[in-house]
Amino acid sequence: MELSQRIGNWSESHPAWMDVFRMALGIFLVGKGITFINDIWALQRLLQNVNIDWNSLQLAYIIAFIHIIGGLLIAIGFQTRMAALFQIPILIGAVFFIWPGFTSDNINQMVPGGVLFVWSAVDTSVVTVEWWISVATLVLLVIFLIIGSGPWSVDHYIKSYEEE
Repeated sequence: MELSQRIGNWSESHPAWMDVFRMALGIFLVGKGITFINDIWALQRLLQNVNIDWNSLQLAYIIAFIHIIGGLLIAIGFQTRMAALFQIPILIGAVFFIWPGFTSDNINQMVPGGVLFVWSAVDTSVVTVEWWISVATLVLLVIFLIIGSGPWSVDHYIKSYEEE
């Protein structure tokens, strides 16, 4: 209990400049969601390449809308922790499936239609910008899951309005 109180006290007193990163992260996620919507078939092909064949188009739309709605919530600082929590599984998938040099087999011999976790070839000498962006986004999401919204946020405004 003491640890959670210390984290809560620290998150309420974190510097305001961290909110600039929170807002930028939210805007980036909204932009990424809009990019996914504009080329939903590319995201669907990526999901099919990692052998997520069942409802890959619906899953692609879900990912895009989670990015848009969650990014908007993170940008304005409303329910930041919950929005980050919904984003983290998507970014974990992006980090593991946009691995540098990642190629996958489209056929999973173990479970038809399941995810094939054994990579057919991984070349770590090829580092892509997309992978580093995914890693940085995941790190920022974990940070904002821990520290919360900050002083320049709707959550802070609501809390201060209720105290008056």
